[in-house]
Amino acid sequence: MHKKHDKVWANLSFCNNRVNVISMINYIQKILDIFIYHADSFLILFYRITGSSLLDFFIGTCVLAFICVVIGEISVSLALRFNKRYVDAMKDEMNTKERLSMEAYRTGDKDSYKALNKEATDAWGKHFFTMVAYSAGILWPIPVAFGWLQYRFQEVAFPLAFPLSVVFGKTVGYTFTFIPLYIFCRIVFKYMRPRLPYFRGVQKLLDEYDVKASS
Repeated sequence: MHKKHDKVWANLSFCNNRVNVISMINYIQKILDIFIYHADSFLILFYRITGSSLLDFFIGTCVLAFICVVIGEISVSLALRFNKRYVDAMKDEMNTKERLSMEAYRTGDKDSYKALNKEATDAWGKHFFTMVAYSAGILWPIPVAFGWLQYRFQEVAFPLAFPLSVVFGKTVGYTFTFIPLYIFCRIVFKYMRPRLPYFRGVQKLLDEYDVKASS
């Protein structure tokens, strides 16, 4: 009798947990829908500024590209700040192994030199690929932007003149305009970063890494 009661209570508990999970998923979905709705309403404003379809498309896409640059920079800066100790430790290990290997080379200790040089190379590789991963993190907003552009401008096509039509085809879509504008915004932001309040500190952090790399 007790076993049956325990089984019933276990089933009820499982059902309640399942209902709670479904409710949580539905709640998160509603929040995402609200966010997407407001984000879409905000972004499309920049495509309706002048009333000229072509000019508005370039203005809006340039603003979208700049937003992607800023979000990517913020994401990477937060990751660097959060993992600063780990990155600094890798950098210090690399510099220490390199210095010790050079000292072993000067003293003629070839075995120690080879071992330390290998360890320094391994540390350099670990640091290099970690920084590459951080750099790749800058680009994560681009697929999101492409998804929104496809939703809004999937049917938009620009005719190309010769010789571009030979390389890219007779018409191109939103990616052909977004990528050059994104590169342009990255170049502009590079010169803006030292003058912006939050990113001024990010620039100092990057300068510190450059100094450590050259030392």
